[in-house]
Amino acid sequence: MNDKELILRDHLALERTRLANERTLFAYIRTSLYLLTAGIGILQIQSISRLDGLAWVCVVSGIILFFFGFVRFWQMRKHLKGYREE
Repeated sequence: MNDKELILRDHLALERTRLANERTLFAYIRTSLYLLTAGIGILQIQSISRLDGLAWVCVVSGIILFFFGFVRFWQMRKHLKGYREE
């Protein structure tokens, strides 16, 4: 906890930042699901099997992005906890 007492404006700013952090996590999840869906969809279509490399790039990117989003979320959450009493 910081030595200074937070005023109402600071509490509201922290709450907005916390909500923005959650929205960013949901954006990471949504994007990773789109990549996974695109990759799996390309793999399922036999007539475009020449794009299998692209499909695997989409799948792997989606998985990496999913975990990266959670790592960033937890880092920011941990950082914000230093400013609030919980």
